Amino acid sequence: MDGTAGRDGANQQHDGPPQGARPQWFADPAQGPGIDTAAVAALAEERLDFRFKAIPAEAHGRTVRDWLADGPTLDGLGTPLLTLDAAALDHNLRTMAAWCEQAGVLLAPHGKTTMAPALWQAQLAAGAHAITLANLPQLRVARAFGVRRLLLANTLLDPAGLAWLSAELDRDPGFAFTSWVDSADSVRQMDAALRAAGAQRPVEVLVELGGPGGRTGARGVPAALEVAAAVHAAPTLRLAGVGGYEGALAHDAGDAALATVRGYLADLADLHRRLAADHPTATPVVTAGGSAYFDTVAEELAPLAEQVPGTRVIVRAGAYLAHDDGFYRGISPLARAAAATPLRSAMHGWARVVSHPEPQLSLLDAGKRDLPFDEGLPEPQLVRGGGPLNGAAVTALNDQHAFLREAGAAAPVGAVLRLGLSHPCTAFDKWSLIPVLDHADAEHPRVVDLVRTYF
Repeated sequence: MDGTAGRDGANQQHDGPPQGARPQWFADPAQGPGIDTAAVAALAEERLDFRFKAIPAEAHGRTVRDWLADGPTLDGLGTPLLTLDAAALDHNLRTMAAWCEQAGVLLAPHGKTTMAPALWQAQLAAGAHAITLANLPQLRVARAFGVRRLLLANTLLDPAGLAWLSAELDRDPGFAFTSWVDSADSVRQMDAALRAAGAQRPVEVLVELGGPGGRTGARGVPAALEVAAAVHAAPTLRLAGVGGYEGALAHDAGDAALATVRGYLADLADLHRRLAADHPTATPVVTAGGSAYFDTVAEELAPLAEQVPGTRVIVRAGAYLAHDDGFYRGISPLARAAAATPLRSAMHGWARVVSHPEPQLSLLDAGKRDLPFDEGLPEPQLVRGGGPLNGAAVTALNDQHAFLREAGAAAPVGAVLRLGLSHPCTAFDKWSLIPVLDHADAEHPRVVDLVRTYF
């Protein structure tokens, strides 16, 4: 696992065709590392200071590389704290890559989960086809680090953003990009903005299919076909395939939820087959699959590779890398399938008991500003130096405090607790620099890396 500590300069690589070469399209085979490894490696030279709340004051003024060379440990870090586990990250990378290969699908992990170029680099090195992102600011971060292949799981309508995107595509023929459209209106607005920007290279788009009560996406296959027709009529756009997000239609793994997901995916497959003859590419894309139902996506969509020759089936799971001890622990396909290799939680919170005002109430120094809470509250796991913490629960979070109940004397004032967390998508955004431990279960975990995020 390579974080901000970077790589040896001799291994820094830049991929993509030279200026004047044929433009790369999104479904083309990936070339090289897919990211500017020199830019990622340069993060090791960043100076540590007050901006990074995970870093102790004694490290201020030093570079990331220099501080890590001293072999810091968890004992030297303060609370509140979020850490990553190197062993779990590596396990999750290898497990997901092996699953995708066996399932016959490509992976474009959702980079918004971490917004960490070093982790994107690790995902690409493990075989990811592209990085998925959600909005324009995230795209700019990715391009600042030279990410070569980007999928925007959203519709980009901002004229200034489209002008920037057009300039990036025209400047760099090795940059491959695609985004979603779900209406003729969005197609017309994109086309007008790109014409105004003087776009020379068409922007690839995927027709997004939605579902009743869901999020964005054309409602129904007939409506989606109309969107595709509008794309064909827009000279600044190029139809690359179809896509959508089944996770907006279900939130558990019960029979009814899975039936809803399968019904949606059947419609997405139908749309892809109907558009097969109209694609200007021999490698049309069909993409779905967040972190909760990527197994069902593979079951329903992978057959399209034979039904529509050249089809690239892409899943976009992003939470798999950090996984969790909450929502995804229960709903991940690799947790639900008995024969699967399960993912491991690679993120933990650390908090100190700062008050014990009542016999069964303790207050911790970590709150909503530090830890995720939207898909489940933190779970007490152990007291450092004191063993497992059984029977206790965090029942509420304030901005800067957690309410711990039923811990009693096992969590006295000053005790440091390790907390299991739920939902990595709202964990990384609270930390601009995250320590990576060699193993969170060790008696004295070592800090082996620092992961820089950009939210």
